[in-house]
Amino acid sequence: MEKTGIHKKLMEVGTQLFAERGVNGVSIRELSLAAGTSISMISYHFGSKEGLYSAVLQEQFACFAEIHEIRRQISDPVEMIESYLRWTFQRHRNNPHLLRFYTSELTNPTAFFETLVAPVIDEVIVIMAEAVAQGQQQGKFRGDVDPANAALALAGMVNYFFLSLQATKKLISQSPEQDESLVRQYLEIFIRGIGV
Repeated sequence: MEKTGIHKKLMEVGTQLFAERGVNGVSIRELSLAAGTSISMISYHFGSKEGLYSAVLQEQFACFAEIHEIRRQISDPVEMIESYLRWTFQRHRNNPHLLRFYTSELTNPTAFFETLVAPVIDEVIVIMAEAVAQGQQQGKFRGDVDPANAALALAGMVNYFFLSLQATKKLISQSPEQDESLVRQYLEIFIRGIGV
């Protein structure tokens, strides 16, 4: 296997194993065996197991940068919230391991939380809080709602849908074909909650 192939394979294997068991639950030997390469290749490409984990986190959380493009393109606060919901559904559908890393880092932060995870989550909450504040200034949303708390509630609502998939599979449709309907429902629930 050539060097770029080894790098890619280690990223794939690392993503799968770290998502399942966390960085401390996977040995460097397991990673190298699963990737079909030697331990030295992990050191060569990533410096260490932790370096591989860092690279996996960076790859998983890179999708959060899209919030800046959404914000740049959309000025209306209600449309911004709707776009955030749609983007969050797509983000989870396109990155099936993301939620495991997200919840693992939030509940049991590693040394990478402060530098790789917290900043991207903070950016999203700040941008969505700004959208809520803008809606308040325009008279679309209640003035007695704290924008940051509203943004956290919105994030919690849509992320919990994916967090609870195993528990709710008998209760609700989890088909991606239902995502647009869910976006509209969540938007309605949220806007009625903070609307005037």
